[in-house]
Amino acid sequence: MFFRPMSCGLSDWSSIREEHQRHLLARCESVSEGLEEIGVRAQLHSVYSELFITETRGGSTELQRLETQFTKRNLPEPTLKLHDLFTPEEEAPPPARQAPPPLRLVLTLGVAGVGKTFSVLKFCLDWAQGSENQELQLVVPLSFREMNLLSTRRRYSLMELIHVFHPALRTLPPHALSVCKLLLVFDGLDESRLPLDFSCELVSEVTQGSEVSVLLVNLLRGDLLPHALIWITSRPAVANQLPARCVHRVTEVRGFFTELQKKMFFRRRFSDPQQLHRVLAHLRSSCSVSVMAQLPVFCWIFSSVLEHELKSGQSGQTGPLPQTLTELYALFLLVQTQRRRKYGGLSRETSELTSGESELLLKLARLALQQLLRGNISFYREDLEEVGLDLTEASVQSGLCSTVFMRESVIFQRSVYSFLHLSVQEFLAALHLHVCFSRGHSEELRDFLGDWDERASLHVLLRKALEKSFQSPSGHLDLLVRFLHGLCVPATRRLLGALLPPTDGSSVDKVIYRLRFMNTEVLPPDRSVSIYHCLSEMKEQTFLQELQEVLGDTDLLCSWDGSRRLSGIVCSALGHMLQMSEQVLEELDLRKFNSSNEGRRRLLPAVRNCTRGILSDLQLDSAHFAVVCSALSSSPSHLRVLDLSQNRVLDSDLEDLSEALQSPHCGLETLSLRGCGLTDITPLLAALRSRPSLREVDLRENRLQKRHVQELKQLQSAPYRLEELQQQHSGQGNEALCPKS
Repeated sequence: MFFRPMSCGLSDWSSIREEHQRHLLARCESVSEGLEEIGVRAQLHSVYSELFITETRGGSTELQRLETQFTKRNLPEPTLKLHDLFTPEEEAPPPARQAPPPLRLVLTLGVAGVGKTFSVLKFCLDWAQGSENQELQLVVPLSFREMNLLSTRRRYSLMELIHVFHPALRTLPPHALSVCKLLLVFDGLDESRLPLDFSCELVSEVTQGSEVSVLLVNLLRGDLLPHALIWITSRPAVANQLPARCVHRVTEVRGFFTELQKKMFFRRRFSDPQQLHRVLAHLRSSCSVSVMAQLPVFCWIFSSVLEHELKSGQSGQTGPLPQTLTELYALFLLVQTQRRRKYGGLSRETSELTSGESELLLKLARLALQQLLRGNISFYREDLEEVGLDLTEASVQSGLCSTVFMRESVIFQRSVYSFLHLSVQEFLAALHLHVCFSRGHSEELRDFLGDWDERASLHVLLRKALEKSFQSPSGHLDLLVRFLHGLCVPATRRLLGALLPPTDGSSVDKVIYRLRFMNTEVLPPDRSVSIYHCLSEMKEQTFLQELQEVLGDTDLLCSWDGSRRLSGIVCSALGHMLQMSEQVLEELDLRKFNSSNEGRRRLLPAVRNCTRGILSDLQLDSAHFAVVCSALSSSPSHLRVLDLSQNRVLDSDLEDLSEALQSPHCGLETLSLRGCGLTDITPLLAALRSRPSLREVDLRENRLQKRHVQELKQLQSAPYRLEELQQQHSGQGNEALCPKS
């Protein structure tokens, strides 16, 4: 029975539920986000990707998260089925242990386009069909994208809010929400334009009117419907809007996590075995493309371009396919334009853009940049009007507005629009910046850069854009800056015709020179790799050849002889590639590299993919220690030996290091902190007690306090079982508290 009848007094609640389920079925059973030909919808089950439980210690930016996931692609991970989303992990508790607290709020993270919304649709579809989660009496999905359309001048009660988006529940009495087992699903927190103030007024009744943002905060705090279950999806960049105390489980959608998933997708698109083999080989040939191919929607973009190139004969059977992301996205725009001509009955097959197509594309590009800078990936009529974009005719005439730019839903007689994927928006934003530069639109460049001299050259634009991306902790401009550099390449500019005039060869050479010799001293190791990606997008062959020679000579560092002097940018690129490699390094000894100390520090990200990390005497700072801590606490952690001797370790660094040592993923066995200026090692002592795998610790040449020495001596007894612990105190000699057996 749906409700407890004595509590709610409903005589016909089952018909309400059935009508609501029919409504959800109609909404969820098919999708059309760039997955089939224009106007054709695909069944949800054919595009759905599995959900995985993960730790949220991926990279700090979305691209870094994708790269981190890519390095784990061949590792088994426990899957979390959708129907177990609110089921606590099974444990074998002792008889006296209490049952774990209920999972009231689950947060699901995932980068743009990875499948969060599809997971929500799949969950709701399974429930509506009666196949899963039937213990839930009511499932109510609410999209932030649609809630943004609500009038800010009107106050809503929670009951009214549900009625707006789910008319089938209008006859449901208010008190029913409190007595049934209810799940509220809020999809797309990153698209919300509602301010979340967790100190706002109290709302505890479902009939009490307030601002929508206030209702949401009270639901999250548990003041409103404290027994209701809540599921929120979001991109990682904005997930920190939710206080940790409110979140009981964090999950992450991984898209096409395995190579088999990708192969199955492309097998459906390419029936010719030779073409399929070539497509998969090309996919693996570029690290950037392989990383992005975890996103189902990117695989569709990639396959659309390659399908067109192979069928049109422009690449023949052996000709070159698009080598960079920038070239791929430029071709994608042209492919969609030609699709428009096909469906519009036009016979013209030229790849050049008409004046009307160019004008529309430029308006879309201006919209892309404006809204990207505001943090918006969904748009409304007023956003389109701001750039002079009228889709009344364009939506009929242009393939760009049926696949690249789409109307996703209509409510309150208003439409919600978005680009096919965030990467498409970022490409168009980069295109707009180039157009502004070539046409002297200084005001818009100032909006982006903050200050701009209209007499400045191309390399100044790119340098300022790169510096701006470095200032963003979320990395939300990283891909835009890659595209910005890739659009300098003459071959790519020719694809876009009259939109971009030819670039002067000397200007491009100056850009490359500035990138190769940019001072990266002040950059965190994980961010400096953006320079490598920019050079790759510009097809800088000298740099790429040098990098390949280093990799070839060293056989992934197994036979490194130190004879080659490595520049800082080569070290950054090398560190990134070693981190991404399928082969785990046996040892990473940064002392062996013929480079400056700064160059050696650029290699630090590779420590995430090695078993022995020798990082002594490198003058590491807190940003570098953050990379080391990430290597220790990530899943999986390969590090078994870590030498940090002769590096100054601040108290905050020691706290972070100690926390990482206590991670359940850490398997470190040997740690050296010799000569690190340690005095107070209280956090480390806690880590030593809780880390059963850690067998050898070297703390010599530190001025340890007497009380810490006494505590260290206690570690020789069970259950700590340190095999060797070396320390030095007040000028005393080395003391092996637990000699090796």
